[in-house]
Amino acid sequence: MRPGTALSREQIDEFFEINAEELQAEGTYALSPWIRDVARAQVHLYWRRLMTIANQVTETEVRLQLPAQKSPEGRTFAIDGVVDIVREADGRTTMYDIKTHDAQLVRENRKQFERQLNVYAHIWHELRGERLDATAIVCTTLPPEVQTAYTNRDEGALVAALSRWDPIIPIDYELDRVNETITEFGKVVDKIERHKFSPRPVHQLRTKLPGTQSIFAVYVCRNCDARYSCRAYQEYALGTRSRSENAIARYLQDLGEEEAVEDFTMAALEIEPPLGRE
Repeated sequence: MRPGTALSREQIDEFFEINAEELQAEGTYALSPWIRDVARAQVHLYWRRLMTIANQVTETEVRLQLPAQKSPEGRTFAIDGVVDIVREADGRTTMYDIKTHDAQLVRENRKQFERQLNVYAHIWHELRGERLDATAIVCTTLPPEVQTAYTNRDEGALVAALSRWDPIIPIDYELDRVNETITEFGKVVDKIERHKFSPRPVHQLRTKLPGTQSIFAVYVCRNCDARYSCRAYQEYALGTRSRSENAIARYLQDLGEEEAVEDFTMAALEIEPPLGRE
């Protein structure tokens, strides 16, 4: 599709289904009908709010690579990322990095995201020799008021909520700290290769994460598959409870958010068994 081409609702649905089938074919996780409908609704709302920018995108899923980097301990690693590029009629070029995070989370932790995006900008501007005027993050998570208006089928409230939703967060375009960021990436590589994984302290797991209404353990740990072997999470989950058999059972049965558990269960029921099995 060429930039600037308007899309109908039917075309969006068609593209959505194609992408959903491709994602399912690439992995082993299927989407239940319920979560599929939720995702489709999010795509439609995202299009309504960001149609102007979406129609200006000239390059999508541009892969940026910074190969042959050296960690502080001498290990070779590469930095890899995917961005979208908008080249406007006046020649101005903006790089967008799409995130599934809530916009408020990104705003209150902006420095963390600035470092990553500035490395991408360095690859684009310095190594590829392409013009770049600005960088920004696009947050696709829907605000609660948008979700409520959509669920209630209240078009007036939805239009008002969409107008107040600001999912685009400009990021300062500064390249003077790129080398420092690459070094930090290298330190992480060294820790991974040395199998040095230090959990966050328990008191931090109980601390509210800036930009969210949740504590670290709920927002981060409950989405981590390794939490049951993490001593910090074990202490968080069991430390304030009686170490009775029931308390341990509740801890082991904590599979995450209710919606995620339902989606996983429903999707698993829809997956056909491998050939040769009944």
